[in-house]
Amino acid sequence: MTEAALATHRAFYDAVETGDVDLMASLWVDDHGTSCVHPGAVPLRGTSAVLRSWTVLMANVGYIQFFLTDLDISTLPPGDDDPAVVTITCTENILSGAEQLGPETFSGAKAVCTSILVRDGSGWKFWSRHASPVAEIGDPDPEDR
Repeated sequence: MTEAALATHRAFYDAVETGDVDLMASLWVDDHGTSCVHPGAVPLRGTSAVLRSWTVLMANVGYIQFFLTDLDISTLPPGDDDPAVVTITCTENILSGAEQLGPETFSGAKAVCTSILVRDGSGWKFWSRHASPVAEIGDPDPEDR
């Protein structure tokens, strides 16, 4: 069962990368209780607000690609072969086109994301998603010590 939930999770990133608004809409539960928190933003409630935010984001990003790492899956009930809820956490390593800096310029970012998927009559759907930026803290410059 978790393979189907993972396929829905991957389809989410495919939708963002290709700007496929219809695919994105098909992946969310249609309910006023759904939620999404974009990095650094306030929570959005309700499917229409969530989908509107993704439509705006996809319309304003020329190029974006996600490389997912640290994927972890939890099920409710725990260990059940036929779970009702799946929580997927991962690190999103993001490569995007930085068109404002000139042609063929890219920038990178990293976020940690938790997605909650629930099963309905048509398969797995997103109920909630929360992404937070990861601050890259490197070793301080030895001259600054």
